Amino acid sequence: MLGSFKAAVAAADPLHIVPQHLPAPPKGRTLVVGAGKAAASMALAVEQHWPAGAPLEGTVITRYAHGLLTNRISVIEAGHPVPDEAGESAAQRILDSAKRLSKDDLLLVLVSGGGSALLSLPVESISMADLKAVTKELLRCGAMIQEINTVRKHLSLIQGGRLAAVCKAKILALVISDVTGDDPTHIASGPCAPDPTTYKDALDILTRYECKIPAAVQTTLERGMRGELAETPKPGDKIFARTENRVIATAQQSLQAAANFFEANGVRAAVLGDSVTGEAREVAKVYGALAREVKLHGQPWQTPVALISGGECTVTVRGKGRGGRCAEFLVSLVDDLKGADGIHALACDTDGIDGTEDNAGAIATPDSLARAEKLGVHADQLLANNDGYSFFSAIGDLVVTGPTRTNVNDYRVILVL
Repeated sequence: MLGSFKAAVAAADPLHIVPQHLPAPPKGRTLVVGAGKAAASMALAVEQHWPAGAPLEGTVITRYAHGLLTNRISVIEAGHPVPDEAGESAAQRILDSAKRLSKDDLLLVLVSGGGSALLSLPVESISMADLKAVTKELLRCGAMIQEINTVRKHLSLIQGGRLAAVCKAKILALVISDVTGDDPTHIASGPCAPDPTTYKDALDILTRYECKIPAAVQTTLERGMRGELAETPKPGDKIFARTENRVIATAQQSLQAAANFFEANGVRAAVLGDSVTGEAREVAKVYGALAREVKLHGQPWQTPVALISGGECTVTVRGKGRGGRCAEFLVSLVDDLKGADGIHALACDTDGIDGTEDNAGAIATPDSLARAEKLGVHADQLLANNDGYSFFSAIGDLVVTGPTRTNVNDYRVILVL
């Protein structure tokens, strides 16, 4: 199973993918900007394949401990998933640089998952403290990433197409997708993509999830609803005539690479989709039922078979434990399967970080539950405390890769033997 995860990550490696999509240098100069967990490796790929004599400069923002050594493009590390002042300063630098470009220049934008938090430049009416507070509320409540980004776009000077709006140069955005549907408007909150959402949408999301937000955020969104603030650029706006958003890596490509790995090793692979969403613990129960059907009745596939899926589940935080959505999915699956023979599973985030922990995810085996209970560790209790990390740490089955410097969302496989 680990081999299949490595194949999935390799399929989204920016050092191999980005060079295939680089344009010819423009008449003028090239400014490279970007944000995301893959930003450093994308920038390095540009440097390695850009003509030595062609002008190249820029700034990209990545998560702390995700940087790489570059020569012509500055790599700034900043806060994720909660934004911070380092990201704010770097985002301002990016915006100011883009404003200075002419029509003979090129703005090359490197976009990947995680960019929404990293490329944080709040509107003048709210502070970074306000943005941090609303981000924490949205992360806690279990909102989908598209919903979180709808709010972010309407509190940002640079996201929701606003980077494209200030630039006179031709724009090419190379996008590594970490969201279901692969729409550039949702990836890093679409700095160069049209935004179909509105201030009202943003306020409705905060109301639906009963988020406690700073007064300045409430006031800003209400002013936007009344038309007192300019909306984000919408589909069809003429500013996007000179802009291309090109998706160069997706979850589906990585899932297919994993499927090829299993097929090459004599195991049938069934790709269940790259757009699985919902509460991680509930998704696990559905997959547990499917795995039992395969094991007991050979339907809809005969064993051995690898059930592969991607997407981004959510976790509504009710406890105080450790662990991201991959660990939550797996501990719920273990609790549901109750040691069913011949069913193994792996769930890992392709960026190498499950939530905010030091692991990519974990592995579950038929004896995971028994081994844990011998240690006095109970899956149901830890699940109630959102503490999947502690469950798999106790039995030594965390998967630790360190930052992969790419991100096409979660990878899950249930291997039924």
